[in-house]
Amino acid sequence: MYSTMKEVREEIDLIDKELVLILAKRQKCIESAALIKNDKNKIIDKERIEDVIDKVKSFSGECGLSLDIAEPLWRKLISLSIDHEFEEFSIISNNNN
Repeated sequence: MYSTMKEVREEIDLIDKELVLILAKRQKCIESAALIKNDKNKIIDKERIEDVIDKVKSFSGECGLSLDIAEPLWRKLISLSIDHEFEEFSIISNNNN
């Protein structure tokens, strides 16, 4: 597959760029959710969080991604996304007043 560390690092750099693009797209969805929700109490949906985690765990297993990486990574991503959604909701609320 790879014969040098330079090749491995170049591939990782490319993957990191792809991940940033995908995460930026996900963040835009979070921002849209903040616009759609008209109540900050709707931001945290524990049932939805566990549904997302279950889907990620299932797909991770299919793809060969360690659950020791996938689950904590997604839980952190969700936590940061919730924080971002609260920030967006606050900005939207302040702009509407």
